[in-house]
Amino acid sequence: MATMTMAQALNTALRDAMTEDPTVLVFGEDVGPLGGVFRITDGLTRDFGEERCFDTPLAEAGIVGTAVGMAMYGYKPVVEMQFDAFAYPAFEQITSHVAKLHNRTRGALSLPMVIRVPYGGGIGGVEHHCDSSEAYYAHTPGLRVVTPGTPEDGYRMLRDAIADPDPVVFLEPKRRYWSKGEVDTAAPGPALDSAVVRRQGSSATLIAYGPMVALAMEAAAAAEDEGWDLEVIDLRSLAPFDEQTVADSVRKTGRAVVVHEASTFGGYGAEVVARITEQCFHHLEAPVLRVGGLDIPYPPPKLEEHHLPSVDRILDAVDRLQWEATSG
Repeated sequence: MATMTMAQALNTALRDAMTEDPTVLVFGEDVGPLGGVFRITDGLTRDFGEERCFDTPLAEAGIVGTAVGMAMYGYKPVVEMQFDAFAYPAFEQITSHVAKLHNRTRGALSLPMVIRVPYGGGIGGVEHHCDSSEAYYAHTPGLRVVTPGTPEDGYRMLRDAIADPDPVVFLEPKRRYWSKGEVDTAAPGPALDSAVVRRQGSSATLIAYGPMVALAMEAAAAAEDEGWDLEVIDLRSLAPFDEQTVADSVRKTGRAVVVHEASTFGGYGAEVVARITEQCFHHLEAPVLRVGGLDIPYPPPKLEEHHLPSVDRILDAVDRLQWEATSG
């Protein structure tokens, strides 16, 4: 057991995977000697050589296309899209080839590859550096889409993603890179496609993932002063979706709020709300609410705090749950 930042946990996961399996390769823009913009790959080129961790041209479609070929021939490439919005040039490769090759070949070929995507805001970044693009990937059949909310999940989920025989889009919440937590690299974690209950509660359920898990925990603690006992679910896996864990919680509490950074309209939370409504309708005491980013292009750094969800906005939604229940 050791205290690590999420960045350190991810670096350790890559290092351990590369040590144990010589077919694991890491490549992308500036991931070599520099160690990546966020230093997630720091020291890997030094310790494993340029054949195992290397820089690429600024060509995301080429990065992913190369990874497809390597995965077809028995390697396990782990590629980095330097920022969330930088990944869009590779989107055609991801949706047309990465997601479809196993089905296209009737199972003859699998693609054991991981596409790491630093995503989300909260770092004072500018446009093209703070997108929350998870719904694009989760909407694509054939992709496993996961996102850690804690350093320990950062380590364990990345190790599991690399070991998975299918392609995984691994979304890393940039604002949590420097958050610290205890990491036991020897302990097995929950299955990669499982949600977890981060906090038990009985009044309502907060459902979050990635960068919003810590915020949901803060809101749950603050809500105690107002008499709310909030349960917090960390989805961890966006595709596939752990419907059972979420439904069990909402059936118990009767109320739910889904929290994410992405713009609310058409966001991933809409799918979560639909699933809850289908599975838990007769248990609901109020409509399921969403707290998300505003429906605007990502704003300048000085305005991002108004765009992103906050503890106050989450608590406002929780208060609405009570009002909706009594007024209905």
